[in-house]
Amino acid sequence: MGPVVSEEQQRRIEGYVDSGLEQGATRMTKRAAADARGYFVQPTVLTNTTASMRVVREEIFGPVLCAMRFEENDLSDITTLANASDYGLGAVVWTNNLSAAHHLVRKLKAGTVRVNGGGLDPALPFGGFKQSGWGRENGRAGIEAYTELKSVAMAF
Repeated sequence: MGPVVSEEQQRRIEGYVDSGLEQGATRMTKRAAADARGYFVQPTVLTNTTASMRVVREEIFGPVLCAMRFEENDLSDITTLANASDYGLGAVVWTNNLSAAHHLVRKLKAGTVRVNGGGLDPALPFGGFKQSGWGRENGRAGIEAYTELKSVAMAF
């Protein structure tokens, strides 16, 4: 993973991780200093996170994953918590239940929903909901953003 854009962003990301740990999250990855020059942030996985934590509520724009465990029979609670965010750029669902996956994909308010780590295809539109991502890039929707629609009616 490459460096982040600046020292300020590096400190910001590390601050989010620290705030999650202070609020009870558990770090599942080691914190290591980067050997290379640049503003590197070690990819970090936090577990035992809750919806009230700042590290969960805000967009980090860094290599931090906040994992929350849910019971599969509680799909309404999952979507309620996920959709309570002010942001909606992307969501990832991990499940072995195809019915649950379809239910969550319909209910989640996010511009991109990936199931079991499915990759991003540049042929698909990319953009978010709510305060994440205005408009769409890629795919037909991205191309249409650069066009103008014209209606013409003629009688001879």
